[in-house]
Amino acid sequence: MQEFCHTCGGALPAKSGESPFCPHCGAPQLTLSLDYQSPETGGEPPAGTPGPASTGMRPPPRPQQVDWKTAIRCAAAVAGVAGALTLAAMRVPMLGGAALLWVMSGSLIALALYQNRRPTAWMDARVGARIGVVVGLCLAIGLAVPMAVAGVVARFGMHAMGGFDAQLAAVFQKVIQQSSNPFPPEALGLVQSQEFRAGYVLFCFAFVSVILLVLSTVGGAFAGLLRMRRKAAV
Repeated sequence: MQEFCHTCGGALPAKSGESPFCPHCGAPQLTLSLDYQSPETGGEPPAGTPGPASTGMRPPPRPQQVDWKTAIRCAAAVAGVAGALTLAAMRVPMLGGAALLWVMSGSLIALALYQNRRPTAWMDARVGARIGVVVGLCLAIGLAVPMAVAGVVARFGMHAMGGFDAQLAAVFQKVIQQSSNPFPPEALGLVQSQEFRAGYVLFCFAFVSVILLVLSTVGGAFAGLLRMRRKAAV
């Protein structure tokens, strides 16, 4: 029985073992498995008849491993507490240690809240790392927004950023003095400008955000691995 290409209509070679592509247009050709053939129709199944293992229905969707709505809520709660502790530490320096400890253990706390709300949810190192990424992003935003607002209020509302500017100027002056090559006047003017100071502060915060993201991801993976082993042991 001669077969033809469904794309260009060209004749296909009848010899078995040939290439599964049309020799004329190169379109791939579909071949029917022996499991789908019927001897009553001469080796061809009747039109409109599904395969023997098919029910005519689509397979169910793949179950979601992470409940993102709950994970984001837990991460936002951890980031909110971190931002509040950071703002409080600006007024009460004794709270600085508590704020740092909370930020460093943010992934562990978020995963504990997540499993407390979803005790039957799947948990392993991969799920913990994915939730840790969300925690890291929320921590970066939760620390950036209150600190930026506090900085704007302190500079333009309270006019109390003189000490911070003096510290930055001292740091830049020390770097210039320790440099082996003399700075040209244009470079000195750029370093002492307000734009350079603002860029330096943004660069430092971006660097800290990357570190937070990495630590939260690693901490989330470690916490997920521990909780997976604990669940398996139970």
